[in-house]
Amino acid sequence: MALFVVALTASFVGLSYAATTVSLGSANGFGVLAGSTITSTGNSVIHGSLGLSPGASVTGFPPGIVNGTQSITNTAAAQAQTDLATAYTNAAGQSTSSTVPTELGGTTKTAGVYDSASGTFGITGTLTLAAQGNPNAVFIFKTASTLITGGASSVVLINGAQACNVFWQVGSSATLGANSAFKGNLLALQSATLTTGANVEGRVLARNGAVTLDTS
Repeated sequence: MALFVVALTASFVGLSYAATTVSLGSANGFGVLAGSTITSTGNSVIHGSLGLSPGASVTGFPPGIVNGTQSITNTAAAQAQTDLATAYTNAAGQSTSSTVPTELGGTTKTAGVYDSASGTFGITGTLTLAAQGNPNAVFIFKTASTLITGGASSVVLINGAQACNVFWQVGSSATLGANSAFKGNLLALQSATLTTGANVEGRVLARNGAVTLDTS
């Protein structure tokens, strides 16, 4: 009986720290979703839908291209924002596996829920996410404040890791550096800025503020 109790306790401990996938609901179909404005400079390309609610200002398309629908201040965009708020709360509420330093560049992370000792995250160089052969491995990064990536920085997925299973819960705003290569679903409470040539494999979803693109 004692051995059974020990095993059961260990099982519950493991479950409490395991990252579980974050459902995006109807926001899943949007490559870009914002609350106030969406602005593009240059030839930005969005593979997926573009959504804005409750704001109404979208500029830069064309010359930017949206390979999906544009939902501006309509029912679909409002529902996507509601679902984004639920997803954001889910990600923020998951139990932390590890508290790590602000700088993620130069490190390799396995599946789990990570937060920052300083309340911010940055990536200079390369962050590697290793799924250890599990294509369903989930990675969640929680920051109370900002996410800032350096120019030409990258997030690299190995051992079966998938961008759809990577979630970035950002407590204020995110800025992705010039010519950076970012992976995952960016869930920002405020705004997201993609500087010149920044590339995202995933989604850029801003609850209250703007999304700004520059040949992204």
